[in-house]
This record gives sequence, C-alpha cells and structure tokens, in this order.
Amino acid sequence: MPAGFSKFFMKSTFTASLLIVLASNPFFQRSTFVSSFTTSSYLPTQSLVTTITKHNFALAMSSNDYNTLNNHDQVQVVGQDKNLSSDLQFIPGIHAISSSYDTFLLDMWGVMHNGSKPYDGVIHTVQKLKQAGKKMIILSNSSKRIDDAEKVLAKLGFDISAFDQIITSGEISYRMLCGDDTLQCSQWDVLVNLIQEDRRKVFVFGSGDGDEEYVESCGWSLASIDEADLMIARGTFTIQDKVGSYLVSKKDNEEEYFTILEETLDCAAKRKVPMLVTNPDRVRPDEGLPPMPGAIGDAYEKRLGDGSGLVKRIGKPYGEVYELALIGCEDRRKAIMVGDALETDVMGGTQVQCATAWIVNDGIHSPFVKEYGKDNFEMGVASVLEKFNNYKNASLRPTFVAKHFQW
Repeated sequence: MPAGFSKFFMKSTFTASLLIVLASNPFFQRSTFVSSFTTSSYLPTQSLVTTITKHNFALAMSSNDYNTLNNHDQVQVVGQDKNLSSDLQFIPGIHAISSSYDTFLLDMWGVMHNGSKPYDGVIHTVQKLKQAGKKMIILSNSSKRIDDAEKVLAKLGFDISAFDQIITSGEISYRMLCGDDTLQCSQWDVLVNLIQEDRRKVFVFGSGDGDEEYVESCGWSLASIDEADLMIARGTFTIQDKVGSYLVSKKDNEEEYFTILEETLDCAAKRKVPMLVTNPDRVRPDEGLPPMPGAIGDAYEKRLGDGSGLVKRIGKPYGEVYELALIGCEDRRKAIMVGDALETDVMGGTQVQCATAWIVNDGIHSPFVKEYGKDNFEMGVASVLEKFNNYKNASLRPTFVAKHFQW
C-alpha cells in the first residue's frame, strides 16, 4: 500500500463513493485498509464493511448509493441461481449481430485496448465492420482531446480512417469552455453564464499532462480556489492553481495531495464554486481500481448537498456525448453501444434507446464475474448484473453479452 494511503482513508470522505469498489479488491482485503474505515464517522458501520467485504461488491457507486447502503446497513446478496442468466442473450462474437445494426458506438478502454496493447481480435473486428460498411463512432470518457485519442489508437495499430468519428469527454468539455456555439449538444447554463460575464478563472484537478495548455488555450486562466470561478476535474494526479508549477502532485506526496484535495473541496463548497468533470468515470480498470475524476465530482457533490446543480459531468452515461454521436441517426434501434461498464456504457446506451453489447472479460467487471461465476461465465454475468440492479434500484439489461470484442 502506498505511503500515507491508509492514513488518508481513515479520515477522508473523498472515497466514500468508492468503498464498495475498493473493498472488493483482494489487495485491500489482505491489508488493514478495510478495518481502518470503522474509525471514521464518515464511513459505514462495521457490519456493513464486513458484509461488503465478504461478498466482494465492486460496482463503482455514487455518493447517493453509498448513503442508501449506510442507512440500510445490510446488502442483499444474490443467490447462485442457475436461472439468473435465462433472460440474457449471450453471443459468441460481433459477427452474430453485425447485420442487425448500422451504427456501432465503441468504448475504447476495456473493449478495444488496455492502454498498452489492443485486445486479441479487436483490430480484425474493426476491419470486418468497416468492410461491411458499418458506421463506427468511438465514445470515450477520456479527459484528453481527440488528437490524443487518435495518437493512442494509431500507436496501438488501429487504422484511424476506419472510424467515422471520435468523441471524447475532454473534447466536448474543451469546446464548452471555449464557448463554442457550433457544438450541437445541450449546454450547461452555469458555464455559459460564466463565459458571458467574462469570469474565466479556473482551479484544476489535473492529470499532470497538458492541463495548463488545456485551460489556457480555451481562454481560461489558473487561479487559487479563493478566486476561482470554476473547478475542472480532469485527472487525479495533480492539483494546480498557477502557471508553471503544481500546488501538489500525488506522485511526489500522496498524503499531502489528498489533504489538499479535501481542504480545497471544503473551501469550494463554502463558496459554491461550480465544477466541470471532464471524465465521469469513478475508477479505472487497472490493478487496484484507482480513482478517476468522477470520484472527485462525487465527493464535492456530497459536500454541496443534493440538487445544487453545481457539478456537471460530461461523458457516458450523460446525454451530451450521445446527442453528438447520434446526429443523423434516423433510427436509434439500428445503433448499438458496445462497452464494458454497466454504469456508463450499458446504462448510457439504454437511456438513449440504443441496443447495447456488454463486453465482459476485458473490462472493469471481469474479476467479479469470474469470482461469482466460478467456472460458469453466464452465472457470473447474471450475478454481477443483479447486484448492480439491486444497488441502483434498476432493471438494466444489456441487449447482448459477449466475452470479448471479437468477430
């Protein structure tokens, strides 16, 4: 465990919304991490922690979900019923559904690649869809702009010309920050008003990669939290309020990073500073499920209270990305969202009346599908889905389920 990590979690509210995710991870189960939660008044009772840990729930919950669990104290466990998967349609590959859809909305991480290499068979699948004349649009929750996504894909061996469009959360957010009135999606009135009033001072939770250029090139200037008109959450590695240097970098001092993050959110909540979250993901599907900007948004929203309207998330499952992706799509029943995450990809696609294909074995839910299902993939899938729906009080069902994005 990184230095200072457990101390932070003993006192912090930042990861309340990530408790279920982290408690599921075998590394944390073997550490003193989970037991340290019981020392904090912010976090669940011992009985809840025990229940969560025992059954390895890992579903990236929002702060509202966390509060619900805290109030009810006990989590419902889905039994190992072999009939759980009876209403799910499992497919051996994309070829089985390719003739039914004209537009394929594709997630990147967890479907096409893992950041270092493409998954087996994915490049071939893209080629086959292109040969079949299918429209392919990438929908990524990356905080980076389109050119970064293009570079990553090209480096991994993808033919960029195969994709009709690449849409990233970072690109949409950038154009919003620019005040781009040609952007054909819903606008955030809070941000529109700031731009109209020429209030363009911003405080950044960043990735440490191009944060200054990102905000300055669209007409904003870095400022302290005492002066900022807006906060941007685009990463979980640095905190920056002036040009040329970081207030703190997590790589240099992790404990100080979290301390400053907490203090900053407290100060911002008192001033009612709005926050733009340019990547709504709460965790990244890497070892340890590290937190993402969506977790910062959750922590801030918890401080503000429900209904403030001061936290805006851009990306799946929210509408703006789909509004842009489906421009010109006359029949959404002929479009399918292909992704690995229930909360962003499957839920987002479902909300806009698209079909959905849940890709399981390369994505964020894979370890838990394997654990619940043992040697039965379909049972594991059904169990994870049922747990997700129990937490969300939902009835989400992907149209199709596949192990990989393969032909």
